[in-house]
Amino acid sequence: MCRNIHVLSNFEPAATDDEVHAAALQYVRKISGSTHPSKANAEAFDRAVHEIAHISRHLLEDLVSVAPPKNREIEAEKAKARSQKRFAA
Repeated sequence: MCRNIHVLSNFEPAATDDEVHAAALQYVRKISGSTHPSKANAEAFDRAVHEIAHISRHLLEDLVSVAPPKNREIEAEKAKARSQKRFAA
């Protein structure tokens, strides 16, 4: 799946609407093969982003986890360390 779509569940505080929308947008871009749809496809593209964001928000609200919530700062530091290791010269 697309590397730009990040895990949004089990964070404290919960994922924002902007984060959910961004993930939906990346998903629709990936499956449509287009970052900017033509005028003829713009309505379908935008509707898909809206609907996927809506369903994703419901999914995130309904998921149950026994693990403690993740900390955004710690997860960002881990991702940065993985990136540095991956792209080290």
